[in-house]
Amino acid sequence: MSCPAPIPAALTLEQVSWGSGILAPVTLTLAPGRVLGVLGANGAGKSTLLRLIYRFHKPQSGRVLLDGQDIHAMPARAVAQRVAAVLQEQPTDFALTVAEIVALGRAPHRRALAGPSAQDAHIVDHALERLSLHAFAARPFGTLSGGERQRVMVARALAQEPGLIVLDEPTNHLDIRHQLEVLRLARGLGATVVASLHDLNLVQGFADDLLVLKDGQPLAFGPVAQVLTPELIARAFGVHAHPRGPAQFDFSLFDDMQQERRA
Repeated sequence: MSCPAPIPAALTLEQVSWGSGILAPVTLTLAPGRVLGVLGANGAGKSTLLRLIYRFHKPQSGRVLLDGQDIHAMPARAVAQRVAAVLQEQPTDFALTVAEIVALGRAPHRRALAGPSAQDAHIVDHALERLSLHAFAARPFGTLSGGERQRVMVARALAQEPGLIVLDEPTNHLDIRHQLEVLRLARGLGATVVASLHDLNLVQGFADDLLVLKDGQPLAFGPVAQVLTPELIARAFGVHAHPRGPAQFDFSLFDDMQQERRA
């Protein structure tokens, strides 16, 4: 029994905004299978935008379209079958094993009162294998490290068979090895991906496109090489970026530069 590859979704934001000054209207189109990185300093509006995309919030204005359909005109179950979210903070007190957590990803696909099917069990097993989690399957979720828990939540998202995966700071609190591992795994799932990130140097090799926010305002959207320039980084983060390769930078504060000139 094989597991079909996910059918990546097309995502369109039409003048989407939320709150008073929290997120100004954002408009963009993300083609199926593309990976979008959302960048910005703390408080830029990244998490708010992601909550609108995975239907936690309803836009104050505008629409979020999934394959051309307004997600708020779709049944919640239908959205849950197509959109999965992996959040930056995971609870550690789940009284569930790793396998049971991953199996929760099948819930949107089961009929009311129906138990797991043989196909569900196969998909869960595939997700555990894909994320190298078979050795942890019987472990209580709360006993895992931060990196291991994040892999479990990505596996749960994979078991959901979504067309769109939303990742809110997926590398938060992870060491560099696990940061790279989680991003590699997310990119290889075959779905369309939207991920908020705080490390600009992790963007290269992960994202196809970037949306840069500052104080709730969209500054730029487009392919990584076109968007991630020293000038834009200065506007968005208030630091000077020193290029050291394609989409790779060293950073310094503007005050440090002024002190160096005076020295």
